[in-house]
Amino acid sequence: MSTLTETTPLLADILATIKPEAGIRADALAMLEQLGLPGNKSEEYKFTPITRALEKNFAFGDPSRETNISNIGEFLIPDLEGNILVFINGIFSEELSTYNHEELHIKPIDGKEKGFASLADFKSDALVAWNTAAWTSGISLDVSANTEVHKPVILHYINDTTQGDAKSCTRNIIRLGKSSKLTVVEKQDTIGTHAGFSNVVTEGFVEANAELHLYSIQADGGKRFHFGQTTIWQNRDSRVNTFTLTLDGKLIRNNLQLILDGEGCESHMNGLYILQGDTLADNHTVVDHRKPNANSNELYKGVIDGNAKGVFNGKIYVRPDAQKTNAFQSNRNILLSDKATVNTKPQLEIWADDVKCSHGCTTGQLDEEAIFYLQTRGISKETARAMVLYAFALEVVETIPSENLKKYIDAMISERLHKSF
Repeated sequence: MSTLTETTPLLADILATIKPEAGIRADALAMLEQLGLPGNKSEEYKFTPITRALEKNFAFGDPSRETNISNIGEFLIPDLEGNILVFINGIFSEELSTYNHEELHIKPIDGKEKGFASLADFKSDALVAWNTAAWTSGISLDVSANTEVHKPVILHYINDTTQGDAKSCTRNIIRLGKSSKLTVVEKQDTIGTHAGFSNVVTEGFVEANAELHLYSIQADGGKRFHFGQTTIWQNRDSRVNTFTLTLDGKLIRNNLQLILDGEGCESHMNGLYILQGDTLADNHTVVDHRKPNANSNELYKGVIDGNAKGVFNGKIYVRPDAQKTNAFQSNRNILLSDKATVNTKPQLEIWADDVKCSHGCTTGQLDEEAIFYLQTRGISKETARAMVLYAFALEVVETIPSENLKKYIDAMISERLHKSF
């Protein structure tokens, strides 16, 4: 087993829960055994002690617990009509889901779909190998060519921890045909007071001239542990916009990879994490430019208070054939306490010579002069702090084209900043 991983009883428990099968599951299981779970010497997980966290909080040998959720009304996003796909403790619920069967072709995933496990690399990441070997549910979602899905698809992941800890492995695959358009919103919710762990891997294929908007909302309480791997492949002249919002959780690890594999691709990758308490949120991103005349912009911002910890690791690859690439990346953070920390590592690897690329990061404190100015206008110090932080966050929120979704996220951020900061 690799010296970068740790042999623990946790790994043995996880392996014992996986039923041996032939094919890709067997390959992934063998790779999980070979890789082991990432330890503190793993470069990719050096700031995210996910193995120790899971070992401390979960017994993976315990059986799954039943849940009795029958009404999801309290979890819906106000004023946002959509195609609702519901997952209870990682299991897709056809009964609780409602969607347009003409615009969307949805079926439970079976692992035989074209492209399955071709994007999310289980040979280099043990958490992806774990998911590939052990997924228990998920969906295959197809949009036909020349189809615009007018209402967003909302993936409601509801973790029911009322009877004890909840653990899940979910696998999704999304395919957009040529010149199609789709918006997907992922929303995490937790009920109960026990800890929950979710391992979600999503692979997306966006064909020529298609457009995908993907939003992830993580704001469901402080006892959730989450690993997510989303890998999206883009064909010629396609467009992908992503937005990741993290407000809560015990330990959150988001891996997001965009592969621009056609000429004229465009991608926008945005994120906002507002952390407090002892939350740890780690965003790892990859933008892989493989073909010429493509554009990518990436902006992640963080506001961190208390003992919370933020991590940003962003890589941009520009391959030799990707001439005329424009790629820009920025990570900006505000620390609000002496114990709050952030580790940021923007990276560029360029093998082409006719490109425009930049990356950078900043970490600082609140602008006290701006706060003082607002106070001279009769605004309390607490309100002034919230206003300055809100202005800092607004740049990322304004990238959301859906007005109803923007309104919802804006209200969440405003409430958090005024109540907690």
